[in-house]
Amino acid sequence: MLPLLKQMQAAQQRVLQGGGAKAHQRMLDRGKLLPRQRVERLLDPRTPFLELSPLAAWGMYDDESPGASMISGIGTVSGRTCMVIASDASVKGGAIYPMTLKKHLRAQRIAEENRLLTLTLVESAGANLLYQAEIFAETGGRVFANQARMSARGIPQLALVFGSSTAGGAYMPGMSDYAVMVRNQARVFLGGPPLVKMATGEEIDEESLGGADMHASVSGVSDYTAEDDLHALEIGREIIAHLPHTGPSVAPSRAPLFDAEELLGVVPADPRQPLEIREVLARLLDGSELLEFKPDFGSTLVCGQARLGGHALGILANNGVLFSESALKGSQFIQLCNQSRIPILFVQNITGFMVGSQVEREGIVKHGSKLVNAVSTSNVPHLTLIVGGSYGAGNYGMCGRAYDPRFLFTWPNARIAVMGGEQAAGVMALLAEEQARARKVEPDRAAIAARQQATREAFERESSALYATARLWDDGILDPRHTRTALIQALSVVQQSDYASKKAPRYGVFRM
Repeated sequence: MLPLLKQMQAAQQRVLQGGGAKAHQRMLDRGKLLPRQRVERLLDPRTPFLELSPLAAWGMYDDESPGASMISGIGTVSGRTCMVIASDASVKGGAIYPMTLKKHLRAQRIAEENRLLTLTLVESAGANLLYQAEIFAETGGRVFANQARMSARGIPQLALVFGSSTAGGAYMPGMSDYAVMVRNQARVFLGGPPLVKMATGEEIDEESLGGADMHASVSGVSDYTAEDDLHALEIGREIIAHLPHTGPSVAPSRAPLFDAEELLGVVPADPRQPLEIREVLARLLDGSELLEFKPDFGSTLVCGQARLGGHALGILANNGVLFSESALKGSQFIQLCNQSRIPILFVQNITGFMVGSQVEREGIVKHGSKLVNAVSTSNVPHLTLIVGGSYGAGNYGMCGRAYDPRFLFTWPNARIAVMGGEQAAGVMALLAEEQARARKVEPDRAAIAARQQATREAFERESSALYATARLWDDGILDPRHTRTALIQALSVVQQSDYASKKAPRYGVFRM
């Protein structure tokens, strides 16, 4: 685990550098705070910040867009839990890549599902035109539509504009409930001076066209004018302090009985060795206590009720491959969690459902479908933590990304794929041999072996935690020792939503 953490931390250090020393110095020379300094100064002192997908876009654009040119995460501002979305203007002026947009939309979805006030710290040159075809048509305007929809639901939208907000980006403050602009720095316009001259022949400077003073006194786009970055952040904090809000109530938190440091050694180095999932839970849960449900039935799926940071929740955790009994047990327990209106934490380390003639005759397909049905129709918040493998339909039954958990986190050793690389290579070899025999020729052993090796290498690369997090298949890779803190923050966030007032779900037809 320690070598994997070292690799992850090196990648995160690269992201923290943003656009590099020269770009940072240019911002400082202009009297601006750096993007991460803005986030830090915005948050209440000594409160945690749960950064989301810090390694988004890793390795996808020749390292041109560390963190997808954006910082997003959850923190406390004026005593209120908020979603913070900040452009990283040190990276090509905060240019928007396809993964930048995907990261922004993911942050908005979390904010909408959990009724989180959203603070957008704006300084962006707009879309990277080299990728406009991937950005504009399908998703380009969705950010602004989401702002309007959240505002309509009573979820406040604040924009603090520190620099350029051009073209479609002008709608970021325009669609916000409150807009703050920094004098002599912020610029908001649909088209800059060169485009205005080309389109109309008018010659005008940026400040007169879209500066803070003009928008405060003439257009009315800006609601508050700040003298500098710090002043803008203080105004934002004051606005939030005056908004009504009632936070969730929870029981007192109790530390686990076992040291979180031991989580580094709980997971076997060889992923083929079994992991006793209760060893993980004992280092996460309040008082290391789990009220286990049906402990002697379907034992490869551990289900139970617990508290985490004082929050009540239900837990489904893999302790081996899923059998029919495991699926039935999980389906019933999900129904119970919905009946009592408590969130569910899925802890994945799963190779999938059991295969073979015996389990097929027992009805593994229909029993597995019950679990997938229950996960799909459950309407309490779901959180997913992948501590090992996440393979095949096991990913579905344990609430993988396609099943919309409110948050999905991984550990550095996590693997996500249809199946393991060794199994995939073996399947490909068997198919190649069968095809050769069907053509009545001898299988080419050398070609099959080469293809097997290529398959192993492809699966090894494309199932890794870094590959997954770069593409936003998760909300971030966690140091196992920090898992409890991250999950408590996530549970605090989901308590902001109104799920408890909803009725238990109507389930689809269970194939009996």
